[in-house]
Amino acid sequence: MIDLRKVQEKAPGLVSLYKKAGRSLRKHSMEGQRVAVYLVLDYSGSMKDYYRDGSVQAFADRVLSLSANLDDDGRVPTVFFSTDVDAVTEISLDNHHGRVAEIVAGLGHMGKTSYHLAMDAVIDHYVDQTDGGAKDPALVVFQTDGGPINKLAAERYLCKSSKLPLFWQFVGFGNTRSTQFDFLRKLDELPVPTKRAVDNAGFFHAGAEPSKVADAELYDRMLAEFPRWLSAARAQGIVR
Repeated sequence: MIDLRKVQEKAPGLVSLYKKAGRSLRKHSMEGQRVAVYLVLDYSGSMKDYYRDGSVQAFADRVLSLSANLDDDGRVPTVFFSTDVDAVTEISLDNHHGRVAEIVAGLGHMGKTSYHLAMDAVIDHYVDQTDGGAKDPALVVFQTDGGPINKLAAERYLCKSSKLPLFWQFVGFGNTRSTQFDFLRKLDELPVPTKRAVDNAGFFHAGAEPSKVADAELYDRMLAEFPRWLSAARAQGIVR
């Protein structure tokens, strides 16, 4: 956890979010828990308006503020994806303002939606960082506005990664009546243990205007299933 004074010094604009995230962690009995946080952002063509109106930057700031309560490096490894992986980079406390626009300015065409390549990039980064040593659990906040072009591959990666200390928290942007998220609801309910070692995924819909979701509500929903996974993963020896 990063001290409040350091957040005030490095990212004064995130102090309020940092405090709200901390309250949600205490509410879910996760105060003091060390967790690596990853952010995965959908860069498909249908996301254009969310980048333009600042929704993606606002979401990244919220995730970064949560991470500051769970880790001590002040950085969130961030994957942008569409048809392929568009970027593997990071967003940090001392370089967060306008960071999303800065990254996107260097990216190419906004493609389609392919989850599994982004999932693979997160897994590779996590394994590289831990280098076979002690592994802190990881919360992967995976934002998207629709289902993947290869559903079988996405399901395969989710099930395979259930033996790793990774929890995938999917967050949907878009129309709440859309059938685009039926697949994510299916992933959320994949059976244990026939399909995966533990329930390693959650999903919630942030709606068509995600920036209007109250910070406290967003954090509560983001953390709703993670503590249960943590307990199950410890019982299975996945998290030590």
